[in-house]
Formats: sequence, structure tokens, C-alpha cells
Amino acid sequence: MVRHLPNAITCANLFSGCIGIVYAFNGDLKTAAWFVLASGIFDFFDGFVARLLKAYSNIGKDLDSLADVVSFGFLPGVIFYQLLNQSDYTNAYIPYLGFIVTIFSALRLAKFNNDARQTTDFIGLNTPMNTFVVISLPFIADEYPSLIYSTYFLLVSIASLSYLLISELKLFSLKVGDLSWKLNRFKYIFLLITLVLIVVLKFNAVPFILLLYIIASYLHFNKSTS
Repeated sequence: MVRHLPNAITCANLFSGCIGIVYAFNGDLKTAAWFVLASGIFDFFDGFVARLLKAYSNIGKDLDSLADVVSFGFLPGVIFYQLLNQSDYTNAYIPYLGFIVTIFSALRLAKFNNDARQTTDFIGLNTPMNTFVVISLPFIADEYPSLIYSTYFLLVSIASLSYLLISELKLFSLKVGDLSWKLNRFKYIFLLITLVLIVVLKFNAVPFILLLYIIASYLHFNKSTS
């Protein structure tokens, strides 16, 4: 039973993503966002538990990617689809462009599974972080509706995030083997500032957190190689 626990947590990620998709198709994007957060928590703990129990398997690896392509691939595509449906200029076909993010998320996951360089860190934006950016948009729309419901803004966002997913941008993972300040100071600084931003801005903080993540990763790797 113990060796199946990580896969059970991965299935919880998938189940949560499926529920989020139902809410997103029904137009309740904010409730869908909470199910994305639940998927993110399950996605973190399945790997954590697998490492703790040393319960690794090829099935677990494949199952994790299959769950992620639903929770962090299809679901953000649905959210973009719905936002484009409500945007300032649309027709019957433009909203389908939201699923470009789904395609690039699948490409990113396939790349991750076959890229030996990504055993400890990421090359390209990871799909959970990408999805957290997408789910923040309906919340930001409460204060900036003219921006978020701009078709141009949404299409640029789709193109930008899709590029980041398969880019060669090196980003650190929060998995740490050595807890020392010297080796992880930029990770710790990132986490501290992220916590402050979330407390102050809540979901509105997510785009700033993405920018901070890119800057902190650059500083982390630049310092490591200097």
C-alpha cells in the first residue's frame, strides 16, 4: 500500500483538475482557480512522498505527466478560452486560440520527461507556475477589466506563456538537498518576498511572482557559476 501512496496523491491532482475544468466550462473561473491550487498542492506532495518513501516507478512518472497535462495544460486552456469569449473583440473562432497553451504545456511536459538537464532544475517555465499565472487573470479582472478582457492582451499573454514553456530559460526548482543559506539564498529570498506579495496582493501578486522567479533564478545560477 505504501508504495502506491504517491500515485494516489497524483490521482488526487488529476481529480481536482477535472473538477476545476467543469467549473471553468461553466464560467466560474474563480472556483476553478481554487481547484488548480489544490492540484498544485497534490503535485508537490506526490513527488515529496515518492522521495521520502523511495517509491519511484516509471508508471508514477508517466501518471504525473498525464495528470499535469489535465490540471496544468487543459485547464488553463479552458480559462483562456472563456476569457477570450468575454473579450472586447471576438468571433466564433478566436476563443479556441486559448488552447494553444494546452498544446505547449503538453510539449513542455514531454520535453521535461526526456531532458536529462532537468533532473534538479527546470529548462523553461514549469506548467504549474504557468497555470498559476493564468488563474490569476480572472481575479485581476476585478480591478483591471479593460486590460484582462482585451483580446490583444490575452493573445499576447498566450503567445508569451507558450514561448516560456518551451524556452531554454533556466529556472530553479524549490527541491533542495542542502538547506544552507549560501547555496540557496536567492531561493529563500524569493520565497520570503513571494509570501509578502501573496499576503498583500493575493491573486494579483502572481504575475509579479513570475517576474521575481525569473530574476531570482538568473541571480541564483549566475552566482553559482561565478
